[in-house]
Parts: sequence; structure tokens; C-alpha cells
Amino acid sequence: MSRALQPDEELVELDAEAVRTWCARAFDALGREREEIDAINVYPVADGDTGTNLYLTAEAAHQAVEAVFAASGPDTAETVRAMAHGALLGARGNSGTILSQLLRGMATVLADGRDGEHLARAFAEAARAARQAVAHPVEGTILTVASAAAEACAAGGTLVEVARGAYEGAATALAATSGQLDVLERAGVVDAGGRGLVAVLGALLETVTGQTPDHPGTAPLPPAAPREKCAGEDGPAYEVIYLLEADDAAVALLRSRLDALGESLVVVGGDGLWNVHVHVDDAGAAVEAGVEAGRPHRIRITHFASDATPAPGRGTARGTGSGTGDRYGTDDGYGTGDRYGTDHGYGTGDGYAYACGTGDDDARGERAARAIVAVVPGEGLAGLCAEAGATTVRARPGEPPAEDELVEALRRAHAREVVLLPNDTDLRETAAAAAERVRAEGVRVALVPTRAAVQGIAALAVHEPGRRFDEDVVAMTAAAGATRYAELAVAEHRSFTSAGVCQAGDVLGLIEGDVAVIGQDLTETARTVLDRMLSAGGELVTLVVADDAPPGLAAALERHVRRAHLAVDTTTYHAGAEAPPLLIGVE
Repeated sequence: MSRALQPDEELVELDAEAVRTWCARAFDALGREREEIDAINVYPVADGDTGTNLYLTAEAAHQAVEAVFAASGPDTAETVRAMAHGALLGARGNSGTILSQLLRGMATVLADGRDGEHLARAFAEAARAARQAVAHPVEGTILTVASAAAEACAAGGTLVEVARGAYEGAATALAATSGQLDVLERAGVVDAGGRGLVAVLGALLETVTGQTPDHPGTAPLPPAAPREKCAGEDGPAYEVIYLLEADDAAVALLRSRLDALGESLVVVGGDGLWNVHVHVDDAGAAVEAGVEAGRPHRIRITHFASDATPAPGRGTARGTGSGTGDRYGTDDGYGTGDRYGTDHGYGTGDGYAYACGTGDDDARGERAARAIVAVVPGEGLAGLCAEAGATTVRARPGEPPAEDELVEALRRAHAREVVLLPNDTDLRETAAAAAERVRAEGVRVALVPTRAAVQGIAALAVHEPGRRFDEDVVAMTAAAGATRYAELAVAEHRSFTSAGVCQAGDVLGLIEGDVAVIGQDLTETARTVLDRMLSAGGELVTLVVADDAPPGLAAALERHVRRAHLAVDTTTYHAGAEAPPLLIGVE
């Protein structure tokens, strides 16, 4: 798939195949460097996820480009539009959202021309569009680096000259960011978002020259920021992100309303589809503003506070969330004083973060090279994961594992390298804290952000102990991220949801965290959820069925998939007792 140039060969035009190669290389580069970028993330919130968010945004762009190539032989215009649209749909976090707008700005110009002059204009339009999308632009950020890239190649030239000028201008600007923001200077780092953009531009330069550019490097990394600094003690408590279908006039009013509610406001997109990102204290009001502007979906709410009490299990009234991509989980609910009938956290997750420590093996003898620790609902899945060699931790309804339980499991794995699969968005903070404690004991721990058991199964399936640790973690993270997930649950009380009002006893079909279907029959609701998920494509359906699910549920759904979706395979696992009635994964 990657386009290889011959020695001394340089591209003169950025054709469709070159754009495809650029997307793939940018995705790979951010995958390699996201740990470093996460580590220097101190602005606007020191939550250590900028590298991960950029990686996930690039992954969405890469997948969109691959999809158009799989369907046809696209031209450059189709390819750059797919790249920009994919990034818009998959944008994560502040920097990822800005990156999506940079790509959108470039696409508007590159759709009309492929040479160096058009690339220079594309950089200029990208920088302009990104600044326009940010309510209050700040220097010393990704915006500064993007502007410097555009200015450095403004004179035009060949494709290679423009790409090299943009990369070198961005790298120079990146090095200067530590002196432009006090928080960066105090930490002794450069801007994390800008660092990610340099990686993307480096991938472009490598595409057009066939040569890997010199790594620009960063300032020395500081000690890990104390967790409480992620809580936004000087800023809002929540990050709210959603896609929005709305017209331009409604979005203009939305910008004003959200700007008054919080900070770090970025609204990107156009032509009726937008990606909205804002930091607020009242997450419910931010979502409500989106509802009034149009139709929000893929809503993700992150609580920055690391010391927030972990959210309880199903059916409680508490609504604080944790991790990247929680439910509509503010205490205000979804524009009302109510909540959904269930209390799960879903959405898009963070990537992994790991570190090396020092320490001696304990009295149990030499440690294993690598191990997996997985949190699972139900004894059936615990047995399945144990057979695959994983150490398991049971998650019971209303009783999520405590930090000490995860620490004990990580120690029990008795390995030099451990991959932790929390399989629940609500466990991210608890899992991260447990991982930090065990790293201090000399164990290398990677937290893969699985948000559901089906994602954990997908990650476990691609685990290869013989690979380098970071490559194994990236592969597991990618497999989990490529698995869309859903859950069926029963509402415990009347609530307002994104699919309408549900009554106590209704069956709720949640897809990627949003209530998408409300029904009365579990099997029928499951069929509807499956059809909606498979309408976007898929090759494998994974069903995880609890003991208390209706008899014949799995068989009925397998028949439905065989009849309605001929090219799709189905695999069924039994979760046992104390698990949700049905979990669905689509790969």
C-alpha cells in the first residue's frame, strides 16, 4: 500500500496514491511517537492524551482513505476529501479537532491542484481555517506551528521544496513554543499538539522525497505531572465533544453560547456537519446547546478530575465520568435532572501510556516476559480470557474493581511487561492509578483503553508475546479501536435519551455509548441494533450473552446475521452470570 520511491526520485505532484501513503505514514508516525507526545502534554489541560488523540484522529483519516481505495480508484480530490472527512468524524481532543480542520483546509485547495504551488496555498488555507475554528487562538500551540509552516513555504516552489520548507518552518516554530507559554516553559517542554503536527508534516516530506527527515526532538521531559493538576483547578472540569448536524446560522449562535459557557472552544467542519469541542463546568448545558442548534451525536464527556470517585455500576444516580469519552454523565443529565436508565460510560477512549521503572524480581522467582491483565464481566469471559493466558479481574454489577484489586492482579501476573485491559470507560482513572503504582515497582505497564469486553477480546486476539512491547500494544490498541461495540440493557426508570423517552423496563440498545434504540423485546431490539451497526459495514460480529438472557437469543441473532448480512461471520461467547444481557462487537 505504501508508495516507495526509487533512489533520487522525488514526487512532482501529490496524486491520490501519494495522499494515501502520506495518511498511512502520518498514522504510523503518531503511533510511534504518541507516548512521547502524551508525556509532554501540559496545555491546555495536563491530561496526558494529546498524542493519543492525534493518533486516533489520524487513524480515522487513514481508514477513510483506505475505504475509498477499497471501493474504487479515487482521484486526488476524492482522496483528500475522504482524508478530511474521516478526520472530522474521528477527531479527538483539542489538538485532534484542530488537526482535522487543518486537513480540511488543505483538502479544499488540493482538490483543485496537486503541485507545489497548490500545496503552499493548501498550507496557508489550513492555517487560516484552523485559527478561525478556535474561539480564542493562543500562540505557542499547534496554531503557531501551523502558521509557521505556511509562512515558510509561502513563496511556493516544487512539491519537495514546499514540503521541506513547511516541515523545517514547523520544526523551528515548535522549538520556540516553550518560550511562548509560561506553562510550557515551567515544564521544560514544547507544545504537544505542535509536536504532533511536525510528525504529520514529517510523514508528508518522507512521502514526497522517499527520505525520513531528522527527528526535531523535544525539550527534556519533566517528571510526570501530579494527577491533581489534570483536574482543571484553574479551568473547567469537563471536556465535551460531539458531532453536530446543523446549518451555518445555528452554528454561529452555538459558538457564542458555548464561548460563554467555557473555554478551549473549537468548532470545525462545514456543509452541515461539524465537530464541536469545549471545556466547561456544566457539561449538560453544553450538550443542550447542541440539541438546540441541531442534532448532536457521538457525544463524549470527559471529567478531568483524577480524584473523582469512580462511577458506580448500573442504575445509580451518580453521573461523573472519567476517561476520554464518557456518557452524557453530568449530574444534570441530558438537559434535565434525569439520567438514562443505565449508568454505563462509553465513547472513544484514550490510547496507552507506559513507562519503565527499576526494581528487583520478587521472591517468587524470575518474572515472565509479558502478561495480560483483563477486567471482565461474568465468569464465562473470565474463563475465556484465562484460557488465552490472561490474568482476570471480575467486574460485578454495581461493584467495579477497586484500585487495590487491579494492583494485586498486575502483581499476580508476575511479568516484566504487562498490558492492562480495563474493558470499561469508567475504569480508566482507576486503571491508570493502578498502573502507575506498579510501574513504580519496576514493571513496564501499558494501559490499552478498551471500553467494552468485546474490545478486550479483539485486543487479546492479536496479542503476540514475541513482538516488541510497544508494537504489541499498538496492535492491540488498533484492534480494540477497530471494534465498534454495543450493549443491551434494561432501563430502571423513566429517562430522557438521545432516542427519545424510555420507561422503566424498556430495552435500551446503546451503540458506542449513545442510546440508539428503545424497544420492549430484547431479541427484536438486538436485531435492530445489529442492522444499524452493520449498515456501516463489518466482517465479524461478536456476541457475548449472559446467563439470564432469553433462551435462544444467540441462535436467533446468528440466524438473522446469516440471512440479512451474507458476508458477515458471527462468533458467540457466554459471559455467565452477573454480566449485561448482551454485548455486541462489530469488526
